[in-house]
Amino acid sequence: MRPEIRSRATTLIAVALGLAIAACGPAGPPPPPFLAIEASDATRFVRVEIAETEERRQRGLMGRTSILEDAGMLFVWAEDTTSGFWMKDTPLRLSIAFISADGRIVRMFDMEPCAADPCPVYDPQTSYRMAVEVRQGTLDRQGVRVGDRVRLVR
Repeated sequence: MRPEIRSRATTLIAVALGLAIAACGPAGPPPPPFLAIEASDATRFVRVEIAETEERRQRGLMGRTSILEDAGMLFVWAEDTTSGFWMKDTPLRLSIAFISADGRIVRMFDMEPCAADPCPVYDPQTSYRMAVEVRQGTLDRQGVRVGDRVRLVR
């Protein structure tokens, strides 16, 4: 191979390798709205649909058959609440994290689909201001734990 061709090929390989390595690195934040979760080793990001009205909170993810790995639904109340969640007519397996008014995760559950009453109630047994539902196992795979701090970016 001629030296100038070898030099170009080496440069192209180096650029391709650099791009491949960069693509494997941690992703930056998605477009708002999203949750930034300060886990023990890094900040994790979850794109969210926000349910702020009573109607949206009651509907939640009912009837949904899929949800992206890095996305979820955030339930928001103006005041602290203690109500539990259930999975009536929700065919997805979900994980939920309950978040206090100061932005700390206070309780987490894995929740199973429920097609008919009576459905189990996932009760955090404490007050909270927000709750986020994601695909089951997502929070665990990302290293998110009770006590981690959460911030909503709109």
